[in-house]
Amino acid sequence: MTMLPRFIQISTLTTYPASLLNRDDSGLSKRIPFGGVSRTRVSSQCLKRHWRMADGLWSLQNVDKDIATSIRSRRLFPEKIEQPLIEKEGLDAEKVVAASQALQSELYGEKGTAAAAQKKKTAKDDTDAPNPSIDAQLGAGRSELVVLGHPEIQFLSKIVREMASVGGSAADVKKKTGEWFKKHKKDFQALKCGAGLDAAMFGRFISGDTDARVSAAVHVAHAFTVHAEESETDYFTAVDDLNNSGSAHINAAELTSGIFYNYIVVDVPQLVSNIEGCPSKQWQTAQRDVAGRLVKHLLHLIATVTPGAKLGSTAPYARPWFVMAEAGESQPRTLADAFYLPVPLRGDMRAQALRQLEDYVGKSDEMYGSEERRWIASMYDVNIPRGENSSLDRMGENLERAVVSLEL
Repeated sequence: MTMLPRFIQISTLTTYPASLLNRDDSGLSKRIPFGGVSRTRVSSQCLKRHWRMADGLWSLQNVDKDIATSIRSRRLFPEKIEQPLIEKEGLDAEKVVAASQALQSELYGEKGTAAAAQKKKTAKDDTDAPNPSIDAQLGAGRSELVVLGHPEIQFLSKIVREMASVGGSAADVKKKTGEWFKKHKKDFQALKCGAGLDAAMFGRFISGDTDARVSAAVHVAHAFTVHAEESETDYFTAVDDLNNSGSAHINAAELTSGIFYNYIVVDVPQLVSNIEGCPSKQWQTAQRDVAGRLVKHLLHLIATVTPGAKLGSTAPYARPWFVMAEAGESQPRTLADAFYLPVPLRGDMRAQALRQLEDYVGKSDEMYGSEERRWIASMYDVNIPRGENSSLDRMGENLERAVVSLEL
């Protein structure tokens, strides 16, 4: 029977020593209770941020030269649209701001602009302004994060330029911009992958415009330790080189260690739809080359990019010693329950984690059956049912080929 790679599931096991991968608001390592014990945790937001910002061969920027990533900022309109038009093109600042603010109101609603305008009056925003001389002429940012791809920024800049160049007052410009938007709202949606590759992967939420929202095609679970948390308070000092009386700073920070299970799902129809602009039901007839390369890059990012705070003092650079990719048509399922009973804090914990994983996958297959194709890259012996031994490179190539050719 022929299967389609509708869903790709990626599971990893990674060991981190003496690290603080993801902190909470009190500076402590994030945690989650599971199976009756507290586990160290890394949030999905932290993981996605690092994958999105990573540089190098497998970065998102290198997936396709014609499709860029997005920009995320509360001050995106003032700094990426208004400022260039005022400084570089010499357009009237008042009219530029009027057109820009009108577009923001139409796209996202009035509330965000009003809240941001109030916040802009605070001393902090004035201090944080990257260019105080021009900042006084710019409009308010947003109180919420704005996510726009470069094509969208160029498209909106073009509209602001046209609106600001017409005659009349700033009030006239604002009115004309609102009228234009009502007639051409669909143009904003017509941009192919206008939101950027990262938004095509992780989604985009816009409170004022449901049509401009992008559903996430990559679903990322919070990583957690397969055993009970292991932590230590690290007492440290900073010595004053010019003062022999002792240290100039004394403090303490929490460090943790552990084996982390991570789980990611790629909804291939949704990914193709987000990239190509087609309905997700038509993903099989759409172009899938970019989606295939993106899945391969994502696999390498998951395996080679480290999340982490305190990089300079802990160097938490680790790579998974177990990676399993599954592709098939069935609804995804996490393997987290394999570690509901925590791995004992003794002996070879890596071997025990693999034994629990083998046992869980085997029992899951017996109960539900399984037709997914599985590829496994592991540094240690593991016997997952129907798992094909692979290197990470071959795994990435197989996943790309499955998306592009629709064959498993």
